[in-house]
Amino acid sequence: MRRRLLAVLMVLMGVAALLLSVPPADAYARGRTEHLLLQRRSEAVRFADLAERMRTDADRAELSAEIGRYAQLYGAGVVVVDTAGTAVARAGGRADAAAGATEARERALTGRSTDRLPTLRPWGPRAVVLAEPVGRDERVSGAVLMTLPTATARRDVAVRWSLIGAGAVAAFTAAALVAVGITRWLLRPVLDLDRAVEKLAAGSLRARAVSETGPPELRRLRLHFNAMAEAMADSIGRQRDFVADASHQLRNPLATLVLQLENVEPYVSPGPGLAEHTRALDEAERLEELLDGLLALARVESGTAELREQDVAASVRDRVRAWTPVFAGAGLELAHACPEEGLRARALPDAAGRVLDALLDNAVKFVPAGGRVEVTVTREDDGAVLVRVRDDGPGVPPDQEGLLLRRFARSPEHQNVRGSGLGLAIAEEIARVSGGRLDVGGNEPRGLLTELRLPPA
Repeated sequence: MRRRLLAVLMVLMGVAALLLSVPPADAYARGRTEHLLLQRRSEAVRFADLAERMRTDADRAELSAEIGRYAQLYGAGVVVVDTAGTAVARAGGRADAAAGATEARERALTGRSTDRLPTLRPWGPRAVVLAEPVGRDERVSGAVLMTLPTATARRDVAVRWSLIGAGAVAAFTAAALVAVGITRWLLRPVLDLDRAVEKLAAGSLRARAVSETGPPELRRLRLHFNAMAEAMADSIGRQRDFVADASHQLRNPLATLVLQLENVEPYVSPGPGLAEHTRALDEAERLEELLDGLLALARVESGTAELREQDVAASVRDRVRAWTPVFAGAGLELAHACPEEGLRARALPDAAGRVLDALLDNAVKFVPAGGRVEVTVTREDDGAVLVRVRDDGPGVPPDQEGLLLRRFARSPEHQNVRGSGLGLAIAEEIARVSGGRLDVGGNEPRGLLTELRLPPA
């Protein structure tokens, strides 16, 4: 946005500088041309007077001498012609052969002087023709033609135009600096708001707009945004606190209930009553797992932990080592590949280990005996660390893959499998808060593929 606004302002200021510099430049060029005309016309009038008084050879010699000195001094071409166009006296170049000479001569022979020259520019014209009649009205007896070099006049125009251009560039530069300052002043609170909204959307409820500069409207917008963010953070915080407090407060009565059910078991007679007692104890333990999952989820969502740099490869090797006996007891093979040492990422404390625990726990539950689970850790081209967990179990239908990361979601085929349905949801929240993501999809030729992507350190 800053670049677009600056581009618009620069174009407008450039056009304004151009429009303001062109009129004075053109006016000076016209004025310098007029000055050249008046200056040289006075000489042409003097030569015309000498030609009009010319009667003898001495007068002709005097005229030739005058125009010769003039031509030598100014590098001009001067010729005096009679009414038939025949040259009476000549000095310098062939003035009567220059461009526009014929028209100027015909005009002078009708008694009219040259009253206008082409406007001089730095690039031309290199010479102009000036004509003055000899005599007046019906007594015109000839004309004086002068070819005037314009190098000096064009140099003056070029110097003045350079000064005007330098002034325009200086004014444009000053205006550009002011525009940059104004643009920063205007957009600094907008950029601050943008960063705060981005952080808020990423889950950082403590993000606030802190810039106190800018127009009054944007300062009021900052206050309203901070008030809104504060209210939203307070509301979400109360909800999370309620979930955490409720989960925590229910754990003690639930633990007491489980203990009482276990103590009652010796007094229950074998038969239907004992089976119902066992089912009740299982449901109580499942409810305890559910409360633990809700409490863990509330802690992750609270965002109180800071992101830290950690060695993902070491964390994965440690968790695989811990889960290997569990997999062996379930008749499963657990393999891992960490080709690189020191794959570091920035995430929540032990994010890779906690997510991997949830993924391996699911694999133990759902992969049949004899199956194989493979864990790999690699680094992506953008520097992110990628942890993949593949299995060759039954997997899930493609239309149900999107349900796996939802809270309490379960496949219809696995409704009776022990668990709270929060494991992958908690893992996905850990990945999101860490600035990464968790993706679940099908594995080839069968099974499930889960990918944890964490940002580089």
